[in-house]
Amino acid sequence: MDPSTTAVAAATMPSTLLTATLACAVWAAGHWYVFAVAVAAVGATAELCQRRLATVVARERMALDLVPAPYFDPSHEEIFRRGVELARACTAVQWWAPRRSKSVRIRLRADGTRPFAYRVEGPAGAQRLLTTTPFGPHVRVTKAAALEARPREHEVRAEFIMRGNPVQPLRDVPLEPDPLQPLVDAVAEVRAQVGDLAEVCVDLQRAPKWALRARRWDLMSRARRAEQREAARTWRWMRRDSDRFRDTVFGQMRQLTIGGGRGRDSGPLMVPPTPQRVDPDKALGKLAEDRQLIRVQILVRCASNIEGRAEAQLARIQAGLDVFGGSARLAMRGLRVGPWRLGADRWPHRGHFDRRWRTGQCQPPGPNWVRIEELLGLLKPPTVHCRLPLLPTELPTWVPGDRSLLLQGWYRGPDGTRRPVATRAAETLFEIGVGKAGGGKTERALAQAIAYAHAGGGLLFVDPHHDSWRRGAPYLAHESIMSRIARVDLRGAGPKRAVSSWNPIGMHHGRPRHEVVEDVVDAFASAFGWDDASAPRALAIFTEVLTVLCAVNEAACRAGRASDQATLFHVRALLTDQDFRSSVLAAMEDVLDEESHAWWRDVFPTFAPEAFSVLLNPLGRLAANPVTRAFLGQGRGVYDIRTAMDRRMVVWVCTAGNGPTDRLLVTLLFRDLLRAGRSRVDTSSADRVPFRGYLDELITLTGSAPDSIASMFEDFRKFNIQLHGMTQLLGRLPQSVRQSLVQNASTLSTTHGAKAAVTPITEEWGDRPSAAQVAGLDRFEHYATFTVGGRRVGPLLIRGPHLDDDFARWARYDEVNDLEQAADRMAGARPLSVLTQRAAAQLDRVKAFIAPQDAGSVTTNARNYQ
Repeated sequence: MDPSTTAVAAATMPSTLLTATLACAVWAAGHWYVFAVAVAAVGATAELCQRRLATVVARERMALDLVPAPYFDPSHEEIFRRGVELARACTAVQWWAPRRSKSVRIRLRADGTRPFAYRVEGPAGAQRLLTTTPFGPHVRVTKAAALEARPREHEVRAEFIMRGNPVQPLRDVPLEPDPLQPLVDAVAEVRAQVGDLAEVCVDLQRAPKWALRARRWDLMSRARRAEQREAARTWRWMRRDSDRFRDTVFGQMRQLTIGGGRGRDSGPLMVPPTPQRVDPDKALGKLAEDRQLIRVQILVRCASNIEGRAEAQLARIQAGLDVFGGSARLAMRGLRVGPWRLGADRWPHRGHFDRRWRTGQCQPPGPNWVRIEELLGLLKPPTVHCRLPLLPTELPTWVPGDRSLLLQGWYRGPDGTRRPVATRAAETLFEIGVGKAGGGKTERALAQAIAYAHAGGGLLFVDPHHDSWRRGAPYLAHESIMSRIARVDLRGAGPKRAVSSWNPIGMHHGRPRHEVVEDVVDAFASAFGWDDASAPRALAIFTEVLTVLCAVNEAACRAGRASDQATLFHVRALLTDQDFRSSVLAAMEDVLDEESHAWWRDVFPTFAPEAFSVLLNPLGRLAANPVTRAFLGQGRGVYDIRTAMDRRMVVWVCTAGNGPTDRLLVTLLFRDLLRAGRSRVDTSSADRVPFRGYLDELITLTGSAPDSIASMFEDFRKFNIQLHGMTQLLGRLPQSVRQSLVQNASTLSTTHGAKAAVTPITEEWGDRPSAAQVAGLDRFEHYATFTVGGRRVGPLLIRGPHLDDDFARWARYDEVNDLEQAADRMAGARPLSVLTQRAAAQLDRVKAFIAPQDAGSVTTNARNYQ
């Protein structure tokens, strides 16, 4: 090629390239939509691929329910470590999973069936990491069931994003009280029966490094520009102030004296301020370091079948999240236009919201970066410092006439509504109520017993003062109760007072002789503190005497003469009357074994008369009291607590006082109650009729029979017998009774009282509430813990029932006399004077039965009876 041609071509090449470039630019400007379509197609394809991949990952997500113990109280470090674990669990997905699917969700849910469910959802590969928590055994982690997808008529959605200074942390919320408390209070009024549902989903994701670097560069650039603008503004103000100073008198004088008349340019030298160096820590704030920095997405959904309730729940949740607000805060996303909010409930945000809600993808609209320390309150289940609402599923609502429920009192919910709460009768094994006299503990127990009686349940109410009978009689005067109620009134009264009867050594119930002897001997031993070391002679004598008398009673029952049985008052005759003793031993010659005969023949004569005083003195005191003599002096007694248990009877026992004689009688009664309960071993567990016992004034009762009452609280659960005890002071009870009560109590309650008196109860609750709070309760108010579904509920503040207010519809004052007549008739009560005469003549009946002319028939009948 010619060199000149080459030179020309080389000279024209730049102009050709420029022309071609301009032509391409003109074509692109005219066909810009082609590039826009191409970019949109590439972006749409990439988004579609990421959505498909994220959907595949979402199908493999798992969920865990975290149920804290009532005493759950984690430390700051334990919660922080849990947050680190959650951040690490975000990455336990396949390598090809898009970033939006690398998240862990904390779901806070309230649907009216549980007060506040805490659920963690994350990748299936992180199950082992999420299951093992730093909270240890204080939080039970179980595999969560699928959530119900029942649609509601009204739903609202909301998304909360960071507002305010993005580099400043949220408010440092202390762990006590629980930071979740505002959210718990916000959903406290959720009701399952109207379809209420409130859910808060907190999605956590590790902050992307490239986005974090870009954000830091942007923040530093803004900080530098802001500093430069500030320096320029400062320079302008300096120049302006300098010009103003020159125009003043002092400025003119200064120019004349210092400037030498050189005019306006003779002022001081002005040096423009230099922009200060930007402090990265100050400019970047919490974004200065990568450590423990996460991205958060908060989605809220509320629903209900009643219009307006979902919106009200959302407003309360929004107020609950305000507790985290500081220089930065969590605000609801969207634009408010008049009464409408253009947010997650409307286009174009609703579809994006529903997809993230359904799949767990984390795509917040802004950075939403926080440190783990800022969200400690959301990274753990509710602690001991959180007051959870009480739902009907936790503590059932009492329904009159339902025997499976036991009335406990009235509970006031967060919205101010009151409802009668109950426990399941099958789970309420033992109750203990403590409190000041007149505080309402007996009134509550009485109302509970009356309600249980109206529902058809059987019970025994032991009242040492007779007040409960007078108080409750108008509410028991119903035909359904009159037909199965019995009253055993042991108070001292006139000769016309009706008294029931009971023979502790009577054999007409068909019990084995050795059991009857053992029960009565043990009752006396418990009342007087006898044992083999301190009173061996008294135990031996009493055992042999009762063995003989029970043998006589067996023969009398076999002969069809149960009314001619011996009683406890015939112990004196057997020990001191030689003729009577000889007649009895002769009549029982073939009934008693050789060892008994040898004892009476060889050992008994060695005792001096003074040796019998330990037995005769208490029996003499019993005989001296007309009521106890009439009650215990009948050959065939009517009182039979075992039969009452099996027939669902209502038995009211009014004991007398607290003297030695009264204590001995109470000991015999409680020993018989223990015996009757244990005797149900002959009945299969499915056929044992439930029976409840109410023991008022435990201090008085346990002074007589501490061992028997302690054994009841330990053993009666096996025999379907439940006990309720009331006392003013837990510390006044014998140690064995106190330990059995507290150990086995299904319900533990206290009314107001002195701090020292209620402290033993509040200590069982970890001083929550404190003794000072309990001491300040009003009358009829109780703090109580219950057992429902195998777990403890409470302590709760309830108001005990009051008969005049709550059971007024059951009151029948005009039929109290009919009730008392029916109760005395069922108990076989007869006038005191009549029974006293019969008790005085009972020894003659026994002598007539064992008379020599009938000795042969007596022996034959006794042998056949065995």
